[in-house]
Amino acid sequence: MPGTTRSGARGTTGTARGRRVRAHLVGIGGGHPDQITVQAVAKLREVDVFLVADKGSSVGDLAQARAEILRRHVPGEPTVIQVPDPERDRKPGDYGTAVLDWHDARARAYEEVLAQLDPSSTIGFLVWGDPALYDSTIRVVERLGIDFDVTPGISSVSMLAAAHRLVLNRIGGPIVITTGRALLDDVKAGADNVVVMLDGHLTCRSLVGDGRWSIHWGANLGTDDEQLVAGPLDDCIGEIEQVRAQLKAEHGWVMDTYLLRR
Repeated sequence: MPGTTRSGARGTTGTARGRRVRAHLVGIGGGHPDQITVQAVAKLREVDVFLVADKGSSVGDLAQARAEILRRHVPGEPTVIQVPDPERDRKPGDYGTAVLDWHDARARAYEEVLAQLDPSSTIGFLVWGDPALYDSTIRVVERLGIDFDVTPGISSVSMLAAAHRLVLNRIGGPIVITTGRALLDDVKAGADNVVVMLDGHLTCRSLVGDGRWSIHWGANLGTDDEQLVAGPLDDCIGEIEQVRAQLKAEHGWVMDTYLLRR
């Protein structure tokens, strides 16, 4: 934001500096139109142009979900620009550097589009879940040097708890929210009540056989294809693997989150 120095904004693009372009980053939950908050609807209706990362045909259902949200909540025919999403190194030697490089590449792609827009435009980004939780959009938009605001959305963590009718924390106890990449290190450090996100490899399989873990798992939460599995980890892991594989085969993608407890 203007006048603010952000230590994490590596490689900030410069040509957008001084623009009057403003961006709304709007959390849209799991993609169902009913999950959009009243505040989010108001922000969507202020947008002149929506910028959407184009991840290819394999995630067509996600594009349809975004389109349905706009159809339901934004009058008329909103302008949507598909921006090709840069490839990310999935097997980097340095994970942190690879992610920062990807953020820079995304920012450059958006900057090319901004250069062609009316400088007084309000642009919009539809962000899955909540923009503040394991999502890169805020970091990418910071690099553009434009003013922006953030509207929270319903996160997959909240949807998981609601779907399973859970209180995430034990009485007076902590809850760790982590990634599949970090799960085993967190468990080794003593975490025993853990929400896991971004785990495309079901790292929890490494804990099978311990006998002390339970799991509450959810995939494509908040959509018509939502799937839930709960019980002892040792007993449930096979069903979770099967359901997950079926969802990916049918839709080309799967977004899952789970709670592990010991």
